[in-house]
Amino acid sequence: MDDQHSLSTMLTALDGRGYASYKQLTGSYDLGNLRLSVDKVQVDPFAPPSLMRLRVSRTQAALPAELLSDHHGRVAAGDFLTRAFAARLRTGREEPEDRSAISIGTPGQQVLERTSVLITQDFIEVRIAVSLPAAGRRALGRRAARLLTQTLPRIAQDSLLGAGLDVDALRDHVTLYRDQAGLRSQLTDRGLICFLADGSVLPRRAGDSDHPLEGDVVAFRSPDALRVSFELPSGRTLTGMGVPEGISVIVGGGYHGKSTLLRAIERGVYPHVAGDGREWVITRADAVSIRAEDGRAAAGVDISPFISGLPSGTDTRSFSSTNASGSTSQAANLVEAVEAGASALLIDEDTSATNFMIRDERMRQLIPAEHEPITPFVDRVRPLFTERGISTVLVAGGSGAFFDVADHVIVLQDYTLRDVTAQARQIAMENPTSAHTSAADPPAFAEVAARVPRRGSLRPAKKTKPARSRGRETIQYGPEDVDLAAVTQLVDVAQTEAIAKALDRLAESADGTSDIAGMVTALLEQVEAEGLDSLSTHRGHPGHLARPRAHEIHAAINRCRSLKILDAPVRD
Repeated sequence: MDDQHSLSTMLTALDGRGYASYKQLTGSYDLGNLRLSVDKVQVDPFAPPSLMRLRVSRTQAALPAELLSDHHGRVAAGDFLTRAFAARLRTGREEPEDRSAISIGTPGQQVLERTSVLITQDFIEVRIAVSLPAAGRRALGRRAARLLTQTLPRIAQDSLLGAGLDVDALRDHVTLYRDQAGLRSQLTDRGLICFLADGSVLPRRAGDSDHPLEGDVVAFRSPDALRVSFELPSGRTLTGMGVPEGISVIVGGGYHGKSTLLRAIERGVYPHVAGDGREWVITRADAVSIRAEDGRAAAGVDISPFISGLPSGTDTRSFSSTNASGSTSQAANLVEAVEAGASALLIDEDTSATNFMIRDERMRQLIPAEHEPITPFVDRVRPLFTERGISTVLVAGGSGAFFDVADHVIVLQDYTLRDVTAQARQIAMENPTSAHTSAADPPAFAEVAARVPRRGSLRPAKKTKPARSRGRETIQYGPEDVDLAAVTQLVDVAQTEAIAKALDRLAESADGTSDIAGMVTALLEQVEAEGLDSLSTHRGHPGHLARPRAHEIHAAINRCRSLKILDAPVRD
């Protein structure tokens, strides 16, 4: 093991030499109360940055032990330290060129389990990426020496050790996360899909921003009929709106906040940082947003509850396509979410296929049911709940078709909520339709059939390199791109990178006998037992990963165009 002086001497000697000379950096170095490990050195100045780790003992870090005593505490503390390190990089007193060469990832408004900071019983370790300095293809060894032996230790000491941290802020961060997890754990027993606390700020600054709108904002307030209270682990009590299991419809005029409300519920599957405005919007972790997705691939999905009797004779009990339409893609998305274990569906009519959602009376009269292969969602939403226990939260601004089947109808007017369930039911009684189902109808939803990928079909032909993310929305998977743009509950590029590594792992286990749900479950059980690092094949630094939900891993598998399901031929 080399010490700080020898590392500085080595780097200084590399000054002006070819960039490849940096490769001799691989190893571990004592930097006083920190240890630097260089796991992977970039091959040239334009390659992905070098991967390094900084480790400090728990004793030297001197962080309050009670904040790190459970999994929730360690996740929250790891997130806090990641943010502290990233903030120190932005605002530190060191040379800007040095600080910009270091990265620990970019956490957003959500608090996610990450690989950027590892906390064990013995040590705390920060995983960073470092772009080693160069002039053309020549190593700038003197700058590298300053970067690794002076800049890095100062930043680490200010953001890792208790003496340089705001410990009260750390305590608040951990307490908030534990309270959020405690509230979420109560939702199912309380028969609720989600909870939105009074005083929450739901609007965002812009359509492409996840930060709260500032200024004169109407704070959220629950209608009296849906108001509930929760006792939190910290002893605090919260009051707000509980959205019950069943079918809840959100209505209102355009631009009155319907989609903003649904979007907050959708993102409520993750904890949020204090000050986000949605930190007390808590949704079941297995609630899934569903939308139409023209052009996506589908493989062996049973969409027959919604689409059957196609003129082409296609068997929709095992439907495959390389270019699904709006209605078939939304049906596939819904069935796949059920397969992945969703207990609630979140749907906005603005992003749905109209013919999948409803069929009005005039159209039913003109085109009888026996000549229409699509059974609209309005006719299936009630059986989905009564037969499978899957709830739906739906935004509907242009049709009252769901009034007949809704358990709760909430109207948004001027960003203020009112429960109008009784009024909606009266309207439905006065304007009856021939739609929907009755108790005498046969069950609409059989058990979801296990889908078994054909051996090798999860590994595209000519794939020679590991899968990798290209931003939040795309995974480069051999010669194909897996398009995740419509998977709207995927919030961080580090999650996408984790899914890319999961795809590589799952491709290895696709032996022609294992079904998708079983494969994903087994992989996540391994992650639960061994940690998020286990997704990576790298020793030491695993890369910057954030934990994805099972639902987004399923979504990525189902969008692989190479995927073939046993006994499910592909049709264009």
